Amino acid sequence: MVNYPNGKKAADAVKTTNYGKRGMSLEDDINTSNRYYLESKKAVVYKKPTPIQVVTVDYKSRQTARITEAYYRTPSTTDYNGVYNGYPLDFEAKETHSRTSFVLKLIHPHQLSHLANVIEQKAIAFVIVRFTHFDQNFIVRASDMIAEVKSGKKSLPHSWFMEHGKLAPYKLFAPVDYLSVIEKMIQEGEFK
Repeated sequence: MVNYPNGKKAADAVKTTNYGKRGMSLEDDINTSNRYYLESKKAVVYKKPTPIQVVTVDYKSRQTARITEAYYRTPSTTDYNGVYNGYPLDFEAKETHSRTSFVLKLIHPHQLSHLANVIEQKAIAFVIVRFTHFDQNFIVRASDMIAEVKSGKKSLPHSWFMEHGKLAPYKLFAPVDYLSVIEKMIQEGEFK
């Protein structure tokens, strides 16, 4: 049996890969892509932890300890940040089960403000939106998303993403290959 570099056997990898509606959440797919990017030395991108304050822990034993009460210290900013080929990256990931549109209130004002701040500092800021029904992952510049929210729109139709977004291809080791899209956008001067 041939083993992959991560130690998994080929048969194990086949069992966990479902090519239909892969069944993974967007976040899981992005985390898998980020591990691949790190292992292949393409980029260093991490999910930011949500800052919580632990209040109470049920600690009967070390093995069974569990947090029973906690609260968010501060609102989190965006989901991911890192660096790619010398470019700082910062992005939010959202999914919608709607066939027709993406509700803009899913991106919170403090997240939009954060994205605007990182754009001002010349970072590459974007949003990944998954339409789960179509199994499509769109890369949208954060500046475009911010402009739509500021215009007063409540949602964006799927057709808007088809026109203004870029589809991230699915690859076996990078289920949401957003870096290939970002690289093209950099080459085409879409991030300044």
